[in-house]
Amino acid sequence: MRRGRPSMHRRLAARYHGDDREAAARFGVNAAILLGDLCLAWADEMLLTAGVDDDDLRRAAPVLHAMRSEVMVGQYLDLGGEWTEDVLDRAWRALRLKTAGYTVERPLQIGAALAGGGPDLLRWCTAYGRPLGEAFQLRDDLLGVFGEPGTTGKSVLDDLREGKQTVLMALTWRRARPGQREVIRRLHGDPDLDADGAARLRAVISDTGAEDAVGELIEARAREALAALEAADLPATARRACAELVHQATRRTR
Repeated sequence: MRRGRPSMHRRLAARYHGDDREAAARFGVNAAILLGDLCLAWADEMLLTAGVDDDDLRRAAPVLHAMRSEVMVGQYLDLGGEWTEDVLDRAWRALRLKTAGYTVERPLQIGAALAGGGPDLLRWCTAYGRPLGEAFQLRDDLLGVFGEPGTTGKSVLDDLREGKQTVLMALTWRRARPGQREVIRRLHGDPDLDADGAARLRAVISDTGAEDAVGELIEARAREALAALEAADLPATARRACAELVHQATRRTR
């Protein structure tokens, strides 16, 4: 479920003509991958037909290409594509590449480049956007475990059933006592995890202090973004919009 509706591969699987459930599931996944490819093509089409002059397009293109490469690498790490004993390090790198870049930092840079912004403005987009993007994902990780499904439109079981190695779970593991680690080993990543098992995992996360630690990380990154905003020479309208974005990204409930 995404935002209260079946995710795309599930919606497409439901359109499969036939009674073979395994074939329908394969069709849904494959068709969703094709749809993702189509969206990438449409993104290029939208940019190239937006009436932007060639010089601005040339400035924006390297940022767009970097963003796409980063999100693919980050997603690969999120899938567990790189083995490492330092799970927290991988979780941070996946977060920075998969979400922080494409959520805030790189879109700001693309807009700045299209508007004729120079290197100083693009560096400011990083100083402000990267910590804010990290805070956004950290907040998402908390909502994925402790959120209210009726508000978020997202199950609080999915991340735990998938065994996602988020910063939240990596911090929990680092802080956990032997008995708590046994609970994590047994329940985190269990595809049949039920509500009672999830409640036990949440209790471990909270008892280790990882939930509060992630909340503190969110606040620290919000302060970092606001400090960058305070030091920037921006028009009042842009300053207000950026300040509001910090609030929305770090205080959201969905």
